[in-house]
Amino acid sequence: GVLFYYLCGVSLVSFLMMGFDKYLARNHKRRISENSLLFWAVLGGSIGTGIGIGLFNHKSSKRSFQWKLWGILIIQFVLIYFRFQIIKSEPIVLITSVINILSSL
Repeated sequence: GVLFYYLCGVSLVSFLMMGFDKYLARNHKRRISENSLLFWAVLGGSIGTGIGIGLFNHKSSKRSFQWKLWGILIIQFVLIYFRFQIIKSEPIVLITSVINILSSL
């Protein structure tokens, strides 16, 4: 319920940030930092970030960014699996766990 809508909202923001950063890059404007883009992915927007890479062809040749995003995605999928299969806890536990694990990297 709530977790689904949260992830959809954060993914939408991440997707729009990728598109806006591509726009800024094409127009030689000040860019959104990679850390900010990855931060939104960590918050749950990794799907939107990934779609933004494909649709906008943005950061598609930046391997270090892609490796970090894949790492975030894998950790998020593992945590979601534990959330629904093992832990059966509230969504805030999942979000807190993602933030704690990724901040320790």
